[in-house]
Amino acid sequence: MQLSLKQMRYALAVAETGHFGRAAAACNISQPALSQQIQTIEHECGTLLFDRLKGGARPTPFGSEFIARARLVLETADALEAFAQGSGGQPNRPLRFGLIPTVAPYLLPEIFPALTAGLPGIEFTVSENRTDALIAALADGGLDAALIGTDAPDHGPRLVSRPLFDDPFVLATSRLEATAEPVSLASLSPDRILLLDEGHCFRDQTIAACRIDSDPSTRTFAATSLSTIVEFVANGQGVTLLPQIALRKEATDPRIAIHPLTSPGAGRRLSLVWREANPFAATLEKMTELIRATRPVAA
Repeated sequence: MQLSLKQMRYALAVAETGHFGRAAAACNISQPALSQQIQTIEHECGTLLFDRLKGGARPTPFGSEFIARARLVLETADALEAFAQGSGGQPNRPLRFGLIPTVAPYLLPEIFPALTAGLPGIEFTVSENRTDALIAALADGGLDAALIGTDAPDHGPRLVSRPLFDDPFVLATSRLEATAEPVSLASLSPDRILLLDEGHCFRDQTIAACRIDSDPSTRTFAATSLSTIVEFVANGQGVTLLPQIALRKEATDPRIAIHPLTSPGAGRRLSLVWREANPFAATLEKMTELIRATRPVAA
């Protein structure tokens, strides 16, 4: 039996995302190609790695053991590659940095100049993806660090998590709506709250904060970006929560009104995470300090 590191990374991505399609996106290959590679491993092993479920995939008992062993192999291989490529805790290749979509367009213009100035000699490749795909990419070595808006998962790769800063939420409404301030989340009609589509952690945070009990998957509207939601809000077609870091970009439309929330409000904590075994930890700690120092000023 000959298994490649790439095949192990594919299997790990499926285990981390729980879904063949999302794993393929995280690995930048087509879903049929990834599925074929998993089937090849299963053929070599003589048993299934994953139970194929209606909503995704779950490791079989054998698959769980395979994934655990493959993760150790990949961590060792990545550490050896990093050791061979660089010294002194600095990579001699671009540092691969991922961010979630509800952070990237608002924070990157602030932090990227600071990162390039504060870490001279280090180049960056920057990508944007949802949290589960970023975690999968950390696990399989596709990313060195990720900026996320949730707690680091307690499953999957062992991660180092460094808090950056808190990002409170506010309410956005049409300026034509009479809204008493501050706004109580309990007073909002769940049917009027506009959400991002499934897979965004900000969607889940909004559902939790607003205590939306009805099945959100049955809604006819789900946006791919906050900019799309804001346009609907400006036209009086609903209301939405917005993270504070988005206000300088998303609250410039004069048709939009921004309202504070009553205590305790809602929000998220942004964190920089990387794999525990990452040999560039000193550089990533410096990244953390630079991002904290360039925290955006509220609009």
